[in-house]
Amino acid sequence: MELGNQPGDPGIASGTGTEAGEAPAEEAAKPASSGRNLPVAAGVGVFLGGIVLLTLFTVKATFMLFAGLAAAVALWEMGRALGSKGIRVPVIPIGLGGAAMWLCEYWWTRNAVLAAFILTVVVLLGWRLAGGTDGYLRDVAASVFVLTYVPALALFLVALLAPGDGARRVVTLVILVVCSDVGGYFAGSFLGRHPMAPAISPHKTWEGTAGSVLACLIAGAILLPVLLHGHVWQGLLTGAAAVTAAVLGDLAESAIKRDLKIKDMGSLLPGHGGVLDRVDALLVCAPVTWVLLAVFIPAR
Repeated sequence: MELGNQPGDPGIASGTGTEAGEAPAEEAAKPASSGRNLPVAAGVGVFLGGIVLLTLFTVKATFMLFAGLAAAVALWEMGRALGSKGIRVPVIPIGLGGAAMWLCEYWWTRNAVLAAFILTVVVLLGWRLAGGTDGYLRDVAASVFVLTYVPALALFLVALLAPGDGARRVVTLVILVVCSDVGGYFAGSFLGRHPMAPAISPHKTWEGTAGSVLACLIAGAILLPVLLHGHVWQGLLTGAAAVTAAVLGDLAESAIKRDLKIKDMGSLLPGHGGVLDRVDALLVCAPVTWVLLAVFIPAR
């Protein structure tokens, strides 16, 4: 989630003379404005970051409990959002299936993870039968999407965590995502003039994206040598891939909200919106970062 995309985002337009999600031409030439209480947002971010560090560097398995709680809330937010449009998604079996996948990844085998995923899909096929045939395919497809979008993508947090140096791998991912957010926010706020995808995310600008790229490249070049004993070139490639995934994750969640005609997935986190609004970039960035770190720095 880019810091510029906030509650009250004008992306859902009605009767303004512009297409839905597009800012008027005179507004497009102005710097993006977050519309958020920045001190509150920063305070929440620092608090959450403190929990991440505390869990990672004490008993690192407790990080899974924290991440699992966040995933559960994100699932509830997604289920509620889809339910507002008449799409029925059973959050409980999806959550239980996701938990099984995570436990298999951390303590068992990758084959067990795949089995847990497939068995959850089978459960979802049967679960929805009780609701009749009207909307069956729509609801099952949405349920499998939610299973993939939240628990399955977040599974790569667990994959990053599992090795002996897993805490540092997770920290690398989190810092890269934060740098993408912060770099994009400040560059977009002060320099943003050219909308990147006005129909999807009106506040996202090319200048803001450039700020995200620069911040992630610098962070990657520092983090991999310092935390994981990698090379600077590996850090640059990881940073570039991470920011690409982060921007994609942010735009994808914005597109989902536009499609559902909602502004935010929730309001649990002051200054941020919902939990899913906060972790949208992290979800997509996790598998990309895991792949590159697995290639560059084999787990110990």
